[in-house]
Amino acid sequence: MADTLIEFEDLEHCRAAAVVFRGEGVRVVDAYLPFPDAGVLEALELPKSPLPKWVGASAFLGALVAYAIQWWTNAVDYPLDVGGRPVHPAPSFLLITFETAVLFGAMSAFFGLCFLCRLPRPHHPLFEIPGFERASVDRYFLLVNAGEAQVAPLLDSNDYARMLSVEGDS
Repeated sequence: MADTLIEFEDLEHCRAAAVVFRGEGVRVVDAYLPFPDAGVLEALELPKSPLPKWVGASAFLGALVAYAIQWWTNAVDYPLDVGGRPVHPAPSFLLITFETAVLFGAMSAFFGLCFLCRLPRPHHPLFEIPGFERASVDRYFLLVNAGEAQVAPLLDSNDYARMLSVEGDS
């Protein structure tokens, strides 16, 4: 079944349509808006992102790896007795441990976000629709997982500017 792209001229009609679709059980796949809106985002029913867990786990792994490398190098592999200092001075290891945790966390956040957003994506079927570039200026679009015949009765014809059937990976 093809998805349906609905264009709205104002945010209120877009938000109302998203709420109607949610109430009727029609899945709103995505919303293309010039700015984020809480009402429309709530209607999308987006799942909770796994990104914070990935970042936390990566930061912990980075800290563990950094501390383990420093401990192994200084206490096991090549211990030096310099000025009577201990071979395992934990406070001196904390700076590199923290920096590596931040580095691993930041890298996992960047690559995780790219993965979750399916980036880079130089081509999308919606880019070929005339007028879709206005989604970043002054138009509001909803992509729903239903055909035009199922969507049209749920909306008043004065509420939306146009309705298009979209094929392909959306």
